[in-house]
Amino acid sequence: MDRYVVPLEPSRDSLKPIRRHRWKRSAIELNGRFESRYRHDISGLLMQSYSEIGAFAHSYHINGVHCQTHINRVANGMYMDLQGRIRKDAKYNDHDVIPKTWQGISALEFDSKGIYLASVTKLGCLTVHDFESLYCQTLEISTSKLLHWCNLYGLFARGSLQNQVDVFQMFVGLEEDETRHLVHLSTDHQLDVVRWNLANQDEVACASMKSNEVLIFDVGYISSEPVEQKPSKGMKKHDLRKLFGKFSEQHKPSSFWSLVLQKRHNINAHKGLSDIAFTSTDNSRLFASDTCGVIHSWDRRASELPCLELTTNCRTTLNSIQLIEENQIIFGAGKLGVIYMWDLRGGRTSAAFQSHKEVYHPLSSVKLASMLEKIEPLKAQADIVSKEIHSVDLDPSSPRQLAFHLDDGWSGVLDIHNFQVTHIHCPPPAWLNGSNNSADLSYVRKPSWLPTYSIYAVGSSSDNGIHLLDFYPDSSSPCHVEYREDKKALSGDTNESKQNMFIPLSEGVTACAAHPLNCTIIAGTKQSSLLVISQKHESCQGEHCRSKEEGGP
Repeated sequence: MDRYVVPLEPSRDSLKPIRRHRWKRSAIELNGRFESRYRHDISGLLMQSYSEIGAFAHSYHINGVHCQTHINRVANGMYMDLQGRIRKDAKYNDHDVIPKTWQGISALEFDSKGIYLASVTKLGCLTVHDFESLYCQTLEISTSKLLHWCNLYGLFARGSLQNQVDVFQMFVGLEEDETRHLVHLSTDHQLDVVRWNLANQDEVACASMKSNEVLIFDVGYISSEPVEQKPSKGMKKHDLRKLFGKFSEQHKPSSFWSLVLQKRHNINAHKGLSDIAFTSTDNSRLFASDTCGVIHSWDRRASELPCLELTTNCRTTLNSIQLIEENQIIFGAGKLGVIYMWDLRGGRTSAAFQSHKEVYHPLSSVKLASMLEKIEPLKAQADIVSKEIHSVDLDPSSPRQLAFHLDDGWSGVLDIHNFQVTHIHCPPPAWLNGSNNSADLSYVRKPSWLPTYSIYAVGSSSDNGIHLLDFYPDSSSPCHVEYREDKKALSGDTNESKQNMFIPLSEGVTACAAHPLNCTIIAGTKQSSLLVISQKHESCQGEHCRSKEEGGP
């Protein structure tokens, strides 16, 4: 019978392996880490989960007395009420308008581990918060806020509240617990920047555009007496009454340092300091930019006066400086809309510390307006002119990306390897959304990168809220200059979560800081408040919880 059997040739199709799509979750479990592409895929879900979960007014005291920022907050509440009454008057004119007192959070920064949050105000208050305590208080506030609002509504209905001062007093119960502050002190002038020393996390530095000094505080060494006498071991860190004074050399690093920017004899103009940068390897060196287009460098082991100048040859303010991780390149940007770069390694623009007060010029500079004109779709839709740069920041998850933020609310990314603008975000003008609020140019806004995902948190220039911008370093980012909706459809990418988000908030934002571990965002506001932006605290029980697990409302 075998001779009647026709042998079958093996099918070639059956030999081909079956191709299956790689399961992303399985790959994560096998590799033990998140791929950057997977992080980008889920970053949209992260942005959608953010909302305001807590608000803390700056209602603090020093030695039992309201601090200047606290007093100013109450005064501005009275001002707003009086302004409303003046405008209702038929004889109202512009000369009757009472000038509004300057206020607001000017800068925020977490330490490298996210344990402490430092903030400074326009009226000179420096506060170091314990982040864990601050975050846990949002749980307490969320449970009591409803009762306060109900009580407030009842008082309004009975006509018991006459002005905003009464409203302010009503919310005293929602304020932050001051006893949990590590430091709260007030200086005699405004503060515009605060930075942690990267090489010594016990030190926090402040500077002002109204002063030529860098103030450095050692938060791990605090005494109620001058530093000539060592503090007792039982002294509590928050027991702070007097921190200023002259300190003897043997007690350095002291709880207060003052690095003075010496004025040139041939220049009578006042120099203020706008930003600070520390090196990550040497705790004695730091850089500070001034209002005359110069970056000064100090070596505290040698002198309290700067030993090096990096100049732009333009006498305009440098709003922001950024030092790369290797401590070799420093970037600066400011009012002229130009990003400057200095090389600290050597060569014709060497910044080696060889002699006292050396002066060096930038290795390169980029005018942003010229770079933006190369983006044809943008050039066809907008008039591109040179604009003031408020901030420059390096992406911690992609160090080649230098983010910039402009005074009109535009944000983008400059690739520092080829000096090309790769991302741009242009929020719609206020009038297009029916808002009467225009961009507030009296504040220098300070955005922040999230530690991962290449997400940039930016305070809105005209609305109460922040933009979360997807600046992922390839064309799949909705902000990338080569991003195309039609290419996305042809490639079969139907992930609609890749989009920018706007998070509405209760107050206008001036500065943002992102926690280095859990991505919680803290926003400082024009009313000197701190807003906590994270995932909502929700609990469910019984049938309601079961319906959520099944996908119900």
